[in-house]
Amino acid sequence: MINRLFHLYWRFSRGLTLGVRGMAIDPEGRIFLIRHSYVPGWHLPGGGVEPGETMLDALRREMMEEGNIEIGTEPTFFSMYFNPRDSNRDHVALYVIRQFTQSSLPKPNAEIVAHGFFARDRLPDDTTPATRVRIAEVLDGTTRREKW
Repeated sequence: MINRLFHLYWRFSRGLTLGVRGMAIDPEGRIFLIRHSYVPGWHLPGGGVEPGETMLDALRREMMEEGNIEIGTEPTFFSMYFNPRDSNRDHVALYVIRQFTQSSLPKPNAEIVAHGFFARDRLPDDTTPATRVRIAEVLDGTTRREKW
């Protein structure tokens, strides 16, 4: 409950918000997804860009915090999205990460309760619609949408 309240406060206490998400794809083509404690469904890892932080710095931090994933070569910027579900001020940058290491599995914590690499045809049933659309955009080349 406290996590949810903090998340809501964070979302509405700022002007324009900027976030990053990373689509880490392993050599077998599996995609890394996470489950948060405060919202339902499976998502791509990521989070807000903090003051004084670049988008790549935020991406590196979030991938390490949420997946114990250390980005290798520079990730590929894929697209920028408007995310009206959270607020009318939220924008999300999506990066594709193909070179990375994961020295150990992350331990579930108060924010991230589950994680895993999933084959495209074996995504968890409750993978969010937006996550499924992003995967199709990246892997199938479907038309990119402007909204998350």
